Amino acid sequence: MPAHSRIERRARPGMLSATKGWIKARWPRLRLRTIVFATLFVVAALPGIAAMFLRVYENTLVRQTEAELVAQGAALAAAAGAQWPGAVASVPAPNDWRPEPPTIDLSSSAILPERPAPRALADRASPRAVRLAQDMAPVIARTRQVTLSSIILLDGQGRIAEAGSAQSYANLPEVRTAIAGHPATVLRRIGTYRATYRFEWLSRAAAVRVHHARPIVVDGKVVGVLLLSRSARSLFKGIYADRGKIALGIVAIFLLLIVLSGLLSRGVVRPVEALGRATRALASGRGGVPAPPRTAAIEIQGLYEDFARMEAAIDRRSRYLRDFAHAVSHEFKTPLSGIRGALEILSDHGDSMSADERRRFLANADADASRLTLLSTRLLDLARADLGAGSEGERADLPAVLTRLADAARTDDFNVSTDIASDVAAVAIPEASLDAIASALIQNSRQAGATRIAFSATRNGEAVTIRAADNGPGIPARDRERIFEPFFTTRRSTGGSGLGLPIIRSLVEAAGGSVRLESGAGGAVFVIELPPADRAAA
Repeated sequence: MPAHSRIERRARPGMLSATKGWIKARWPRLRLRTIVFATLFVVAALPGIAAMFLRVYENTLVRQTEAELVAQGAALAAAAGAQWPGAVASVPAPNDWRPEPPTIDLSSSAILPERPAPRALADRASPRAVRLAQDMAPVIARTRQVTLSSIILLDGQGRIAEAGSAQSYANLPEVRTAIAGHPATVLRRIGTYRATYRFEWLSRAAAVRVHHARPIVVDGKVVGVLLLSRSARSLFKGIYADRGKIALGIVAIFLLLIVLSGLLSRGVVRPVEALGRATRALASGRGGVPAPPRTAAIEIQGLYEDFARMEAAIDRRSRYLRDFAHAVSHEFKTPLSGIRGALEILSDHGDSMSADERRRFLANADADASRLTLLSTRLLDLARADLGAGSEGERADLPAVLTRLADAARTDDFNVSTDIASDVAAVAIPEASLDAIASALIQNSRQAGATRIAFSATRNGEAVTIRAADNGPGIPARDRERIFEPFFTTRRSTGGSGLGLPIIRSLVEAAGGSVRLESGAGGAVFVIELPPADRAAA
């Protein structure tokens, strides 16, 4: 194989890929309804397009027949004028062009009845016209033989130019127009027409004949009229004659259907199939949701994005549950081991123990049981916070809730203060959740050894920022990254469960907000951002 052939074969796939990439990069985003409507519209319009094509094609055949009769009539009229007895031949100027466009149209031109028989008259045709007809007879016969046209020569009064004939076509409208010096073409029915082909009824021109009247002008006077007529070429014969062009049109229609099928396939079917495969793989724990195809419909691309978000949420939830299960196992294992050990010792050595020893072991078991009870309660609170997304439209009056909790928690050795900006009112969170968040922050500060906690709230654009700052010992830098992890606590010996801050974070995130820890001058500073109720309602 020549080297250049191998190079061409390697280059073709690259060019094809580059072309496809160029098209994909510039492919417009189409809605699914647009794709379906365009497809159905084009498919529904195909029969109408085909019918319109047949009508236009048939009208073209009829106008082509008129053009041929005009050309024949012009040539024969010029020849007859040149042979008229006593006529002086004249040659028109080189630039004196006078084209005659077709004047008939199947959709708008009237179709007259079949041409009637000539009327009988008392006087005969002009001798000059008869002589001209005799001189032109060989030319007319040869023309008729080739063109299959009916050609009749009339004198200037519309009488048939034949020896001994006294018949006239002067009553025909096209002949009257020609006698007035203007060519005319009309459509007339064929009285003897009988359908030859099975589907010939589809053709409007099958039973129509084109009639053309042409004046013979000599020295500015009409001395005769040529009356020509011929049937238009049959639609089906025309289709057969132009079968190559028609086949090309059919191929173009099929190519259009293929393009539309490809549009539907790439815009709807293939992206949905790919998403189905990705979903099945995701359900079995393998793979993930791919990027949305560029050629997919807008709704399908949105579906891909929704599935990708769902995949990310499932992955986060799976990691959370896995880590949570390990943490729960660890937290429950310690008190359960203590209770089991105490029961084993009491079972084995209870009779030999003193009353104080038995009370001490039972107190340890009771403390472990109390911790299990606390952990179970806080776990239930955390589960409710994690699973509760809140109802749409729920709101809480932030100044009222903080003022009420401050009044309830304020004591002689612990102070709670509030500083609410005037433009802060309601926030988009259930009132019970806001109450639980503020109560947990107050409880954490008190357990950490703080003597006061200050709440402040400001409106910052699309969020309400709540700051809770206490004067406690603060949180060591090494522990700040882990304070929101479930079961992480530095006060386990004093009954800390390590679930308070995770519950706060779950309640805040369920309302669409965020919570973070900031460095304070001396104590802990928690910053909570919640959406205002007026923005959530909008």
